[in-house]
Amino acid sequence: MDSTHMLMHEHRIIEKMLNVLSNYSRKLEQGGTVQPERLKACVDFIRTFADTCHHAKEEGVLFAEMETHGMPRNGGPVGVMLAEHEMGRGYVKGMAKAIDDYEKGDAGAGKEFAKNARGYIGLLSQHINKEDNILYPMAEDMLSDMDQELVGRFEEIEKRLGEGVHERYEKIVDQLERDSGS
Repeated sequence: MDSTHMLMHEHRIIEKMLNVLSNYSRKLEQGGTVQPERLKACVDFIRTFADTCHHAKEEGVLFAEMETHGMPRNGGPVGVMLAEHEMGRGYVKGMAKAIDDYEKGDAGAGKEFAKNARGYIGLLSQHINKEDNILYPMAEDMLSDMDQELVGRFEEIEKRLGEGVHERYEKIVDQLERDSGS
């Protein structure tokens, strides 16, 4: 199904960011420094690419259609995924606050960034695995007859973000990956 393949492709890009976060976290945990602009770029990527684009496709389109087709939100896999999205947003808030403190010279802020990044990495690694191997196959079974409609709705989300935004973030994560030593 094209719609779930689009989402899985985005997962591979998000996994690159998880590697970047891991590398930056290692540097910060070892007492090294990372340019604040690079850390900000990570948070911006997560908020724009992973949340505003990718999670919007899942929450506003795929999960909603699964619910319409009989998948319960409460007590089911959709509810778990939504809860994990919220948990991830909490880690991202923690990273953003740590960057502010890091720029102000707070000695513990680098380690605080790393702590939140490690939480995010662990959560998202498991989350992506569950979506790719459990939830998306369920969606394919439930929604195969409406795949082109889903793809069209995904494209509308990308249009709202702006022309070329998706591609720009793919380039950003590739650059960060090179800069972080991945």
